[in-house]
Amino acid sequence: MLKKIKKILLKKNKKKLVCLTAYSRNFAKVLDKHCDIILVGDSLANVLYGMRNTHKLSVNNMIQHSISVRQGVKKALMVVDMPKGSYATPKQAKKNAKIILKKTKCDAIKIESNNKNFKIIKEIVEAKIPVMGHIGFTPQFKNKFKVEGKNNLETKKLIQESLLIQKAGAFSIVLECITPVTAKVITKLLKIPTIGIGSSSYCDGQILVTDDILGLSGFYPKFVKKYVNLNGVIEKAVKKYSKEVKNRQFPQNKNFLYGK
Repeated sequence: MLKKIKKILLKKNKKKLVCLTAYSRNFAKVLDKHCDIILVGDSLANVLYGMRNTHKLSVNNMIQHSISVRQGVKKALMVVDMPKGSYATPKQAKKNAKIILKKTKCDAIKIESNNKNFKIIKEIVEAKIPVMGHIGFTPQFKNKFKVEGKNNLETKKLIQESLLIQKAGAFSIVLECITPVTAKVITKLLKIPTIGIGSSSYCDGQILVTDDILGLSGFYPKFVKKYVNLNGVIEKAVKKYSKEVKNRQFPQNKNFLYGK
């Protein structure tokens, strides 16, 4: 665990960090070959369960998907999101973080900042559990989407927030939907890596939801690049399968397990 964290820290200002989300073993196996960090994100609420937000996910939800992901991750640093309501107090946060770490064998957990939970991050880190921070648009605490850091006041608040998260002991921090200028300033100021999502190439690394870049989610905001339309590929394959079954073209003799 610590070796992987150190490896991530050493890439600051040297090599860009490649990060994506995974919710299952099969996806994780593929991502592990190319990613520095694999996040079991609470975005699974939207992507897999069709929920409007991430607020109703439980610790058990995160654990079940993380156990699956762990089976596919060998090389990358595996991070698990702490769901909303699982870290309201330092005592609750430490208890749930320890449960997640023990049951999933992940390398670290991620906590969204509400500009108040610096003490919680500090206590989890002191419990020997690595923490990734998260500022800017934080879906667990903000219902209305907006780009942050558009004016001096917002920029100052984000800078202060990021510095306090670093001081609390986080090993990295996600910058979500922050203006390029602000993201650049924060990345230069911090000693820990910044990982951007909709926050420009000035960050030390990038993260996106895997289903978005593969064309599976149907959600494609401006900051997402769709690298392939897997939805179309899957539909084409299923359509062909359906046709062959109906026309008695599948299964053929070569598909039989025994005899003809």
